[in-house]
Amino acid sequence: MSEERIPMIYSAICGVMEDIGVVGKNDINRQQGFKYRGIDAVMNALNPAMLKHRIFCVPEVLEHNREERTTAKGATLIYSVCRIRYTFFTTDGSSVQAVVVGEGMDSGDKATNKAMAVAFKYACFQTFCIPTENLMDDPDAETPESSRKNPSGGKVGDDIPDIDIEKNSLFEELGVELARTGYGWGAVTKTYKVDTAEALTKLQIKDCIAKMKKLPDKVA
Repeated sequence: MSEERIPMIYSAICGVMEDIGVVGKNDINRQQGFKYRGIDAVMNALNPAMLKHRIFCVPEVLEHNREERTTAKGATLIYSVCRIRYTFFTTDGSSVQAVVVGEGMDSGDKATNKAMAVAFKYACFQTFCIPTENLMDDPDAETPESSRKNPSGGKVGDDIPDIDIEKNSLFEELGVELARTGYGWGAVTKTYKVDTAEALTKLQIKDCIAKMKKLPDKVA
């Protein structure tokens, strides 16, 4: 009686885990000044190991929801949530699946792209246990504030902290004022004695916006 064949995908994934290197927060959000792990860094780290162990991935969008939200300045943001199944195959046809949720927000046509990029990034992090310079942000590290109603009366998603939405809107408004007056984010962080723009409080951002509004437009 022959022994049952073990699917190759298991050893292939273990092989990738052995070969994959650290993926740290090496990308910088130039508008708000914080560091993050970009999808490009994840894919560049994974590609050689997946090629070596002959693994490829196929995505399938299971659910997709979009809604419009309004910023503090009255601009419209598209908020997209995708539930996606990623199937990792190897050459004998065996596979494993990971179902994740990705969220993305954009003022143009990139909200779904962002949601899919985030979903794939975390599917890879958790499937292959990719090492990081420090552990990924622990959900117990902070307690989000309760959700709120948007100006049109519709409910903002329960899983989106109110402070994030308001702070992002303030960052956008401040970014407009900085571009208008010709100042950079470095001037803001230096004025308020913080290392990055992300460290600014909402009160500091509002104070900076008020000061910037009093300044004339930059000379062309």
